[in-house]
Amino acid sequence: MEFKIDTKDNFTLIVPVSTHINAIMAEELGELCEKYTQNGSNNFIIDMLNATSADSSALPGLLGLHETCYANEQSLVFTGITPGFWAVLKENEADLLLNIAPKMIEAIDIVNMEILERDLLGEE
Repeated sequence: MEFKIDTKDNFTLIVPVSTHINAIMAEELGELCEKYTQNGSNNFIIDMLNATSADSSALPGLLGLHETCYANEQSLVFTGITPGFWAVLKENEADLLLNIAPKMIEAIDIVNMEILERDLLGEE
């Protein structure tokens, strides 16, 4: 699978180029986040604007990535969810478990708030 990647100060933006999200893409996304974590990136925004459809087989990988990020005090926010992908998330109740922001600016706000929250909790 192909991804567009843009590293910002506080997060890494990952945009899957594929129009279909499946288990292979979810696994590759996890590997990509792991690679960027090793290079010092701790927060990720995944923009799914190209994903017009999805298999429910992708959900365990995406949920696992979400759990791994938060277990390691990282942020992971999905944005740009298209109606086809949203239907799969909703049908499997994954929309209740993943961090989803309707717009990119809101995803950035979530990441920044979580960074601030971790900093404040780390001072105590």
